[in-house]
Amino acid sequence: MTVTPPQNVPQEVKIQLLLTGGHQYTIYLKSDAPLLQLLAKTLLFKHQKTENSSLFQIPLAEGHSALCFPSEHLVGMVTEPPIYLQHLQPQDSKSNIKTYTPPTSTTDNLESRYLVIENLFTNLETQQLLNYIWQRKSDFVPTTTSTKAENYRRSLVLHSFPKFRELIVKRIKEIFPDVLNKLSIPAFSIAEIESQLTAHNDNNFYKIHNDNGSPDTATRVLTYVYYFYREPKAFTGGDLIIYDSQIQGKHYVKAETFKTIEPTNNSIVFFLSRYMHEVLPVACPSQAFADSRFTINGWIRRNN
Repeated sequence: MTVTPPQNVPQEVKIQLLLTGGHQYTIYLKSDAPLLQLLAKTLLFKHQKTENSSLFQIPLAEGHSALCFPSEHLVGMVTEPPIYLQHLQPQDSKSNIKTYTPPTSTTDNLESRYLVIENLFTNLETQQLLNYIWQRKSDFVPTTTSTKAENYRRSLVLHSFPKFRELIVKRIKEIFPDVLNKLSIPAFSIAEIESQLTAHNDNNFYKIHNDNGSPDTATRVLTYVYYFYREPKAFTGGDLIIYDSQIQGKHYVKAETFKTIEPTNNSIVFFLSRYMHEVLPVACPSQAFADSRFTINGWIRRNN
């Protein structure tokens, strides 16, 4: 299913949501927003009676409030300018959202859950991002850890990238309700979405850690990692390992079992910041900066 705007459509679309009971709400989205695609998909499959119920939680007022309603309560949309929906063809039926939901466990392990969304950016946006960071190579600095441990993390980081930071924060806010829904996380108010841009080249890695284990990071709820790189892919390795958990006393600790996520170009993964995880070593024979495993990674914080 695709959402097709008419020619010369403005980037911003006014959307009047029509809900059961005669309720109406107005939101504004970009014509290529994933949330608009999701709303349209809900209407399409509602007609075909093949879509399971889900909960929409649409952030309003820059995340300070939210509009929540079950998907089956959406009965229509009025868009200005007009947006036209095209039905799914058989070859388009594969979703770009992949959720890992653990099976019922017979051990004491608490199995990790994660969500992968493919094709987060357009091809043009991804190429613009690559061009941008290649030009900023000299601004990358070596990464560090809060504990200052030696030989624990090896990569380069760029902390300031305003245009693309704004882009990924905007995109995350658009899909945030669906992320919470897919991971069965109770809704929370976003205080901040942090981000940094990293480059992993030959023999770069990040050993086992979590992202909210200190007072300064305690409000981090979700970690995200957006992968992008030049094609054809010039490196191997760099898999993300997310460990299952066990409870010891009042603390979550790493179990011996884990999930492996291979870097996929133009995809983003979400998981709970409390999970122990690591980045396996990267092998990049050319050692050229442009051939690196690049990510925009960060954390979604809740209000205290």
